[in-house]
Amino acid sequence: MKIIMLGAPGAGKGTQAKKLAEKYGIPHISTGDIFRANIKNGTELGKKAKVFMDQGLLVPDELVVDLVVDRFKESDCEKGYVLDGFPRTIPQAKALDDALAKNGDAVEYAIDVDVPDENIIRRMSGRRACVNCGGTYHIVTIPPKKEGICDVCEGELILREDDKPETVEKRLKVYHEQTQPLIDYYKIKGILKSVDGTKDLEEVFNEIVNIVEA
Repeated sequence: MKIIMLGAPGAGKGTQAKKLAEKYGIPHISTGDIFRANIKNGTELGKKAKVFMDQGLLVPDELVVDLVVDRFKESDCEKGYVLDGFPRTIPQAKALDDALAKNGDAVEYAIDVDVPDENIIRRMSGRRACVNCGGTYHIVTIPPKKEGICDVCEGELILREDDKPETVEKRLKVYHEQTQPLIDYYKIKGILKSVDGTKDLEEVFNEIVNIVEA
């Protein structure tokens, strides 16, 4: 079971990826986790990635794909994996396909968690984070017991810069320009499946499970 999760920032694809990984006993793989693990362990690929990251540059597609494919060689990937946040661009997707094809392998599903921009802006701008413990809330769906105060440590709750409407709009613009074309790419390959991400979290999850078990 080899799955790629697609969706705009704030669409909930990360949450669904983790739930899928847990249900099927396969790893939830994000490039951020791979970078950190390789840098921490001082691998050759990690050292190469660190050179770019230390300069504030994007890690080249070829190196990112090498890191991801190298991760697939670990024993926990024998039954499959859920990729979250990768690939982000068409060149990355093509490079991943080529690398997998060398081993006679391929991605089975690309699942798009589809949520309109206005819903995402509303969803993300309602988030609040504790300045002390990092706990997260939502003013509508998961409100704190006291407005503006963390339930756990009584720290102040703030709207993070990343969650401000103007920042979210910029992130969505980048997503539509760079990552949205992936949806057409996987549609042409015949492995794209879309789910309505505006539904309840469990409803969305059940839809995804029905897709992969069909």
